[in-house]
Amino acid sequence: RALIVSKGVKRPKDGFFLRAESFYNVATEVDRLDKITPVPLLKSYGGRSLHCQSHGESFLALMLHRFGGQGLYLLDEPEAALSPSSLFAMLIQMRNLVEQDSQFLIATHSPILMAYPGAEIYQLDEVGIRLTPYGETSHYLLTRQFLNYPQKMLEDLFRED
Repeated sequence: RALIVSKGVKRPKDGFFLRAESFYNVATEVDRLDKITPVPLLKSYGGRSLHCQSHGESFLALMLHRFGGQGLYLLDEPEAALSPSSLFAMLIQMRNLVEQDSQFLIATHSPILMAYPGAEIYQLDEVGIRLTPYGETSHYLLTRQFLNYPQKMLEDLFRED
């Protein structure tokens, strides 16, 4: 009910849908197509096979080289590939792309990604779907609790009753 599909003159010039668990298949297909297309496809992904990089490096290469701006990017759990420092690099690239009139729709458990300035965060749980302030998301609260009291949380987790 909240989505309105419409046609207009202003349309995204770029787009990408990525599920973290299917990224290996994307990389394989990019390599295959690069061999059979007249224009080298790998150039759009940084110039080297995504398989020749770590999972995180290849994902960042995708964001840095394939995402061209003025786009709609749908990402499902991109944090699966990324270390905390790489998540910060992703935030910087997201800002660059947003400044180029792009939008992101991201399904994530990462409090780092949820912290993007101005992000609208919808929490999905047994209650339903609701707009939730960053500091009230379950992922933020749980991560904060762990970082503030790691020993206590580990003791509680491993306690044998």
